[in-house]
Amino acid sequence: MDQPDNELLLSGQLLKTPEVRSTPAGIPIARFALAHRSRRSEAGQLRDVECRISVVAVGESLASLVKGRQPGDWLQVKGFLSRAGYRAPDMRIELHALEIQAVDDNG
Repeated sequence: MDQPDNELLLSGQLLKTPEVRSTPAGIPIARFALAHRSRRSEAGQLRDVECRISVVAVGESLASLVKGRQPGDWLQVKGFLSRAGYRAPDMRIELHALEIQAVDDNG
């Protein structure tokens, strides 16, 4: 069944220095976590929104964008959600980056 593209745009602060490694085929993979905080309107009421999410950035161009970033840096990530690992018994999710931008503040 064809599904529409369900891309997510999330901004947040890096929680720790990104881990960058390469696959056996030499493809760079960066892993990091973002902490997001915002205020949103829901059912006519303002609501504080907070979450932490793991992010995976695959490929030279994306991995190089986060290499050298420090905890507290603000990033905006556009991507899609996927299960964190196929062997994990739970259904944790992670954000797979398609685009990454550094932002000057909390965006």
